[in-house]
Amino acid sequence: MDNTKTTRRGGDLLVASLLAQKVDRAFCVPGESYLPVLDALHDVSDQIDLVVCRHESGAANMAEAYGKLTGRPGVCFVTRGPGATNASTGIHTAFQDSTPLVLFVGQVNSSMKHREGFQEVDFAAMFTPLAKWAAEITDPARIPEYVHRAFQTAMAGRPGPVVLSLPEDILSDLVSSEIDPGLLAAPISGAPTEGQLSRIAELVEAAERPLLIVGGGDWTAVLGEQVAGFAERFGVPIAASLRCQDYVNNYHPNYVGHLTIGAEPKLVERVRQADLLIVMGARLGEMTTAGYTIIDPAKRGAMLVHIYPDPEELGRVYQANLAINAGAPATVEGLARLQPKTGNTKRGNWVAEARADYVASLAVTPRETSVDLAQVVTEIRKAVPADTIVCSGAGNYTAWAHRFWQFSSFRTQLAPTSGAMGYGVPAAIAASLIYRDRTVVCFAGDGCFQMSSQELATAAQFGARVLFVVVNNSMLGTIRMHQEREFPGRVYATDLVNPDFVALARSYGLAAERVEHTADFGAALQRALAAKGSALIEVVTEKEAISHRTTISAMREKAKASQK
Repeated sequence: MDNTKTTRRGGDLLVASLLAQKVDRAFCVPGESYLPVLDALHDVSDQIDLVVCRHESGAANMAEAYGKLTGRPGVCFVTRGPGATNASTGIHTAFQDSTPLVLFVGQVNSSMKHREGFQEVDFAAMFTPLAKWAAEITDPARIPEYVHRAFQTAMAGRPGPVVLSLPEDILSDLVSSEIDPGLLAAPISGAPTEGQLSRIAELVEAAERPLLIVGGGDWTAVLGEQVAGFAERFGVPIAASLRCQDYVNNYHPNYVGHLTIGAEPKLVERVRQADLLIVMGARLGEMTTAGYTIIDPAKRGAMLVHIYPDPEELGRVYQANLAINAGAPATVEGLARLQPKTGNTKRGNWVAEARADYVASLAVTPRETSVDLAQVVTEIRKAVPADTIVCSGAGNYTAWAHRFWQFSSFRTQLAPTSGAMGYGVPAAIAASLIYRDRTVVCFAGDGCFQMSSQELATAAQFGARVLFVVVNNSMLGTIRMHQEREFPGRVYATDLVNPDFVALARSYGLAAERVEHTADFGAALQRALAAKGSALIEVVTEKEAISHRTTISAMREKAKASQK
């Protein structure tokens, strides 16, 4: 496709604009509202790989996973009305996970606007609370301008999603417009001053119990290595915010754990004991802080250094002693130049003890249950390469993966900080299509899996190779756990009647089998890993094993004791 100035349809101009932004893959569910775009994509199928999904939430989640894995905006096309509403979950995930993504939504013809035409929605109004920017293109000549701005906005500062609405007529109209192939959107973020970097060094050297918490959306593998080097030189333990475990090599002696939902109690206590918290890229949201209780905004005792790429986030919840509006790349580059003026021996025990607690938390204690998920996760981890990409959605089953899997390199974890069920399956498929030479494992609960199981068809059609591990306990485990805590014994609306997952997977052409005893898992795993395409292992677990820490019976006994 010629990107120079010429007369062409708006749809062709849009696709040319995507090529100017180096887009190599897009995810979609086809719709009649953007047929000219599909026709234009037909002509560049050798340059843009179009992945056709089975549901718009799957398409949006695949685009979100693409953004996480590559650092460039994932691209998604959906049709108007239900197409857009279905995709909104992926947009919300991209927003809360700080992932660059651009969603294009077909819209009714401009001449029919504001009459509640077929599937008409004001998409700018609908997506504004969920996106960094939401707009409608009303002049086809401005398509290149809007596309460039969309990609730039998605990557600038705190990354996030952008939504552009495309009326049918602007895609069909002929227009003469020029595209500058040199205008490639790129990430933009601030940098700390030398004075701020020096102040960080001073605070760390004055502290006895510092702690560094990493997270956010503008990280790289090099940053993980550099920040670990800084932590080692200055004697600072490193913790990961919710579902950012792969930001630092978990085998590094300064890595001390994950501030996940229901984090390890000893790590939680160390956060409370810290006299200096350096938070880089993480918002310190509700889940990472256990409802703002681990770090109390009103009664915080520790000194706080908060480094974040969006100035509006700084001071919004936590008042920092040192607030730095900067992105992680520039900040870590600065930290890499710092050298301590004194030794870190006074912090050596603090780091060593925190590390020892983390290592101890990895120990697997056999449980009296038919299938022990701790052993399942550990066995998979030992059987697959270190660069395996591990995907999950939301649910109690994720606690086993978060606790017992050690991540050694960046972007080996795809999991939604938004807590969106149904994310793992499409994310894993996207990961496999992007990195066809890497192993991809998807953990999914029976409830989570059924929110996106139709995407197994996408995996089969496009040749993805994923190991799906479906944890089947015939219930919505997270909600059941909360139910037992708040209303013990009053079970309602959390039991599930499930399909035959093995038969379902085989109907899509996957290798599949069911495991009902821990002893049988190893052989099943080897067969699944040897399969030519994707494979599914259904792991049948007991309802009693409600989480990796407790059982339903124990929860009920605790509730009875508290009522006496």
